[in-house]
Order: sequence, then structure tokens, then C-alpha cells
Amino acid sequence: MAVCSAILYTRRGCCSCDQAKALLKKHGLAVQEIDIDGDPQLHERYNECVPVVFINERERFRGRIDERLLLRILRSEMK
Repeated sequence: MAVCSAILYTRRGCCSCDQAKALLKKHGLAVQEIDIDGDPQLHERYNECVPVVFINERERFRGRIDERLLLRILRSEMK
């Protein structure tokens, strides 16, 4: 079975980002965190919508992760 990778655009002190990270890890994803406040372009792009989650290089979630949708995405990505 293939391992899915996730990029989590986040910021320090974001409870929603912490919850997203925990959920992604719960389902076995390797999570790379990127703090948007360290990059002006990322800050401008994602300021109002963190967490933002990319799975296997495709944007999948903004703001909140729907766990049922996440499971469907993971099933389709791991085929």
C-alpha cells in the first residue's frame, strides 16, 4: 500500500491546525508542516483559511478537515 504525504500550511497557536495535524497523523499520513507566517506570499495566500492541507500535491482541505471525506480521499489515493 502506498503512503500518502501531506503538507499542512499552518501557523503557531492555531488550534484548528493542531487538530488537523492530529487527524492526518491518526490516519497514517506523513505530515510536513509549513508556517505561513514565515513567508509573505504564503501569508497573503492562506492567512484567512489555515489550516490548508495538500495530500499528494493536491489541495484537499481549507479551514477544517472532514474526516469522512479524508478517508475517501485516502482510499482513492492508495489504490
